[in-house]
Amino acid sequence: MSSCKLDHPLEDVLSKLDSQKSFLPAELFEECQTFLATNPTQLELNELFHLLKKYDLASEEEQLTRNEAIANLLTA
Repeated sequence: MSSCKLDHPLEDVLSKLDSQKSFLPAELFEECQTFLATNPTQLELNELFHLLKKYDLASEEEQLTRNEAIANLLTA
């Protein structure tokens, strides 16, 4: 995803996750919630935020790519 110099606090990432809930696979949404409860690093928060950003507007192919990137982030 694009790099951003802005750090996204946990609250922003949770808000972004909630706003994309209806577009994400349910299991992935739940895994994100669990991950965010584990005190992720600022780098991880920023990466997840950008993977979720405009997820609803992404093509189906792009969503699948992001799903894979999110899964990799959550299991890293």
